[in-house]
Amino acid sequence: MLLKRKFISGLTITALLLVFYAAQAIEIIIDKGVENPIQVAIVPFGWSQTATLPPLDLAAVVTSDLARSGRFAPMQEQDLPQRPTRYQQINFKDWRLLGMENLVIGQLKLTERGDYDVEFRLIDVYKGEQIAGFRIPSSEIQLRRTAHRISDIIFEKLIGIRGAFDTRIAYIKVMKLKNQTKRFILQSADTDGFNPQILLESSEPLMSPAWSPDGKSIAYVSFENRNSAVYVQNILTGNRVKVAAHPGINSAPAWSPDGTRLALTLSKDGNPEIYLLHLASRTLQRITTNRAIDTEPSWFHNGDKIAFTSDRGGSPQIYEVSVTGGQPQRLTFDGTYNARPRYSPDGKSMALIHGKNGFYHIALLDLQSGYLTVLTQTRLDESPSFAPNGSMIMYATSVYKGSELAAVSTDGRVHQRLAFQDGEVREPAWGPFPSP
Repeated sequence: MLLKRKFISGLTITALLLVFYAAQAIEIIIDKGVENPIQVAIVPFGWSQTATLPPLDLAAVVTSDLARSGRFAPMQEQDLPQRPTRYQQINFKDWRLLGMENLVIGQLKLTERGDYDVEFRLIDVYKGEQIAGFRIPSSEIQLRRTAHRISDIIFEKLIGIRGAFDTRIAYIKVMKLKNQTKRFILQSADTDGFNPQILLESSEPLMSPAWSPDGKSIAYVSFENRNSAVYVQNILTGNRVKVAAHPGINSAPAWSPDGTRLALTLSKDGNPEIYLLHLASRTLQRITTNRAIDTEPSWFHNGDKIAFTSDRGGSPQIYEVSVTGGQPQRLTFDGTYNARPRYSPDGKSMALIHGKNGFYHIALLDLQSGYLTVLTQTRLDESPSFAPNGSMIMYATSVYKGSELAAVSTDGRVHQRLAFQDGEVREPAWGPFPSP
């Protein structure tokens, strides 16, 4: 059996700073932001076809992206002193009098081909200089993604970290039906909750979604035949392949950084151990050999080692082992419960679940110093997953209605909740950066 955790309901909520509704499916709430957020004004983009409304309010999407990051304080649209769409129209004195540090202006143009050109400029108000400026061709269906790309550029220029607004998340949604049965849904969506896509529905549990490094496939565990099995499914086509269905446990798939292997927990030989599945040949390579439970593997960013949870020392702790095998090394020593390790993208730290006094929190382990920092104060948190830029950790947290998603920055200063309007939401997996 997999390592069990005690479920405790309830959630302590701090003062709300922002509420944003997206696609009538998700409510993004900033419980806590940085103390001195960056001031920015995003002016509504100019539109070349003045007789009609633009197909998308790009400025509103960018404003929402930056606001929900918790690191920016966008000016309310009604407070804008002017609405320039070109650099020459900016009255810098007006913006400086309001203490505005940064200004974003832009234009949306319909081309002769029926597509769109999106132009924007990020401007330092006090210097009166352009920080960034781009023209991005876009189809109508890609306009929201283009807005996220603009948000990513602004985030990187002003924060110094690559933005992750133009990425996807996957999660398991659990719906309770009128006959008291449950429906399990594997779903993906933009990070702001828009563009949801149902990948699979089942009357039996679905678990442990994991993105391939190229973002084109998802591995997951399904109990649709009343026994656990690991599948790999193509996001675009929906085609899926069963890759592990051995007797006993088949669980916890994790992709290697090069996308050629899956690390798995299998009990086909009588005890849950970590194996590597070579996807091309379907051959298995056993990594651990111990009478304890070894589970929840996570790959180091260069693919040469794996972290996992094991109770071989008497309580669940995190261990690390080379992909060529050998003696695992224990990484966690603070407390009697540390589980579900996830390496940061740069390999310098690790997110995990830290249990203490019946509470289970998201914690960050510095892999050089061994210092453990607890990032959350909620009662039951599970399934941490790093944003591809390493700045945020998404996780599932227990609330009165069951479970919902939340996120915390790796410095602990920003806290978000992603409250879906129906059903429970579990086991988030933050996808990779999109391919160029």
